[in-house]
Amino acid sequence: MSTQYLCKNQRRRAKVLSSNILNGIDYLEVSSDRKTLLVYFLHNLPGVAQEDSVPANSNALTADNILITGGIRVRNIVVESVTSFENLLTVRVNGNNDFSTYTLKLVDSDSSVNAPKGFDSQLCVVDFSFWVEDRSEFDCKTPDAPTQKQPPPPFIDYLAKDYASFRRLMLDRLAVTVPDWQERNPSDIGIMLVELLAYAADNLSYYQDAVATEAYLGTARKRVSVRRHARMLDYFMHDGCNARAWVVIKVESGSQADGCILQGAVNSLKLKENKIKTRFLTKINLAKIQGKKDDIGVRIKPEKYEELLNQQPQVFEPLHDISLYAKFSEINFYTWDNEQCLLPKGATQATLDFCDKPELWKQAEKHLKGRVLIFEEVKNPQTGDRFDFDPTHRHAVRITNVTKTTDALNDDRKLLSVEWAVEDALPFDLWISNLDSKGELIENISIVRGNVVLVDRGRTVEGDDANLGTVPQQGKYRPLLQFGPLTQQGYVRDNRDLWVTFNPEASATSVMNWEMRDVKPSISIWEQGRREIPWFPQQDLLNSDRFSREFVVETEDNGRTYLRFGDNQLGKRPTPGTSFQAIYRIGNGKLGNIGANKIEHVVTDIDGIAKVYNPLPAQGGTEPEAIEKARLDAPQAFRIQQRAVTASDYANVAQLYKGVKKAIANRRWTGSWYTIFITVDREQGLPVNEDKTFKDNLRNFLESFRLAGHDLEIEGPRYIPLDIAMTVHLLPDYFRSSVKTALLETFSTAVLSNGKLGFFHPDNFTFGQPVYLSQVITTAMQIPGVSSVELTKFQRWQQPSNRELENGQIPFDRLEIARVDNNPNAPENGRILFNMK
Repeated sequence: MSTQYLCKNQRRRAKVLSSNILNGIDYLEVSSDRKTLLVYFLHNLPGVAQEDSVPANSNALTADNILITGGIRVRNIVVESVTSFENLLTVRVNGNNDFSTYTLKLVDSDSSVNAPKGFDSQLCVVDFSFWVEDRSEFDCKTPDAPTQKQPPPPFIDYLAKDYASFRRLMLDRLAVTVPDWQERNPSDIGIMLVELLAYAADNLSYYQDAVATEAYLGTARKRVSVRRHARMLDYFMHDGCNARAWVVIKVESGSQADGCILQGAVNSLKLKENKIKTRFLTKINLAKIQGKKDDIGVRIKPEKYEELLNQQPQVFEPLHDISLYAKFSEINFYTWDNEQCLLPKGATQATLDFCDKPELWKQAEKHLKGRVLIFEEVKNPQTGDRFDFDPTHRHAVRITNVTKTTDALNDDRKLLSVEWAVEDALPFDLWISNLDSKGELIENISIVRGNVVLVDRGRTVEGDDANLGTVPQQGKYRPLLQFGPLTQQGYVRDNRDLWVTFNPEASATSVMNWEMRDVKPSISIWEQGRREIPWFPQQDLLNSDRFSREFVVETEDNGRTYLRFGDNQLGKRPTPGTSFQAIYRIGNGKLGNIGANKIEHVVTDIDGIAKVYNPLPAQGGTEPEAIEKARLDAPQAFRIQQRAVTASDYANVAQLYKGVKKAIANRRWTGSWYTIFITVDREQGLPVNEDKTFKDNLRNFLESFRLAGHDLEIEGPRYIPLDIAMTVHLLPDYFRSSVKTALLETFSTAVLSNGKLGFFHPDNFTFGQPVYLSQVITTAMQIPGVSSVELTKFQRWQQPSNRELENGQIPFDRLEIARVDNNPNAPENGRILFNMK
């Protein structure tokens, strides 16, 4: 390994290198044998066959031109030979030398110490040593020269977090480093710079604190941050939901509205195609309207709509189209000449009188099947007073089956027998006709409304008010909606497994039910250009690829709504320079849960509408979920079991379905696979095996929990009829008939007049629950007039006694449920007899 020695005068070296008349030594290397010196020059040496040698036309250097001096122990180094090639001069010396410093000098001759002609006198000398660097345990780097001791760092108050403290900190530091600067005038440039830096530091400090705070679910304060944290835990934090209501429309006969179609179908994913022109408003104060008021009544012309918004009425828009008919404004029930006719609680069918509607009767199935009807009490059942009826006796049903019939005893009167789903069963007794206290007939106590449309709260915003601007060339594009709060609509899946605002084939009751995690914002946006390209709202972009034109709606606590787009990894990023146009609806929360009869106006260009009103209160309006609630619930979301493996898992999941009181599951090997048999006890004893719709819906609900390889079979419970007889001893002054009537009512399956359930009501018993003798005796003894009770029979129907009376109970298997309908026409469903004494 050789050691290199350089020329120290670099400026001189640069000048000689740029000239072509002088040459000089560039550097020297000592070979590892310590006998050979390699001397490199700035230009090619003379005497070599080179045209660019410097100096030109000179003799080559010889040993006489090399003088080596210096040394401590060994002096008078002898040059044995010299060879040159291009700019390299190889000097061979004898082997005697030491490691002290020597000097190599170019001389004119052995008798002269002057530099040879053509060689620079300053670059003809170089110091070197015969020491050759080898491996060493020490660092070869030359240590830095010692410096002066550094002063201690300045004291910094790390508690400074705001503008005032940062300003004070910098002024205190400047007072130490620049003591001569005493100016404190706000106009001084120094003070201006200090305050500017303090302002920037204040903003940066707040930004750092905000990032640290919003980084965790437990400390986040902004709604958007909590929502994102919760979503990472598989918890959907909702932004509330709008309200829905049924609206009845009365149409004048022969008018423009009679027989026309009222357009609706508000769908948040297709707002642009809807072009809604019909809106329903709550009451307008005519006294606040300036100018002509004649054209403002039940029907409001569309051109007056914007003016009326200044009164801030509640705006509802229809969710579906409806065909209006004047004769559907009021339809009468048919009583079959029964003077005291009522539809009992739980009824699922009725007969309608269509004698004055022959055209509609002919196409009854087309006009009524799938239509929603509202049953409304309009008179007092006892007095016939039109102003003293029960306003809560109103109920909506969706017709599932229509049968045309006639009454031969009444001139073949045209009638329709209509049926509706069990979910829409009447929740109360509905009187149709009755006799008052004088024995006079009261007819049409309750009537049917046929022009019924489903509406939900929300006002459509479009045009310039919904322009989202242009995507900037740099920075994020996060447009803000001009108005709020943004409407959130509930969605369900229809029979084709498509997302819709409501299932038109489901019951009227189900229309008001949806899961909050299925609520979607009512907004549509389009990318403007040669053709309009739609973008679709999503709850998040976690499942969106880089080509998905999707966005997320994010609402702050103050109701301000922003749109967040993708980043070309999770969702497509909008192209800079592109403009967006939106259509959205505003109106959300509990404010839309208006009472009955609050909707009084309709905005439409269709004439002939006499009255609009909502017979039932609006419902479904929900406020946005509170941050604290989400903060508590989100960490528990992933702990919810989302699968069913064992039989008990299937039973527990089935009990989560609405209307299921209890369920028991059994796993059986059925030849090639396992089948899970789920026995279901429905609320109010509703049938299972006969209700195919219920079984299909429950099976679809269980499908997402089902383990692969398991089949599902849903069946009803095994009802066990009982045979009970008792002898009842009465107290004096009590009538047998009165006490027996009370006993029959108490041990019935109905809901009693005091709101309590009858002893054998289906909700009082479930799988495997025994019937105790003591409970029967205690219940009977509570009836006024009963002195004592003696049971004479207490066993299963048409089964030999198994000492149930002696044991004091009738036991049941795990899939059996006690049943006593006490119907004389069907004793096989259980009976109870009372022997009055």
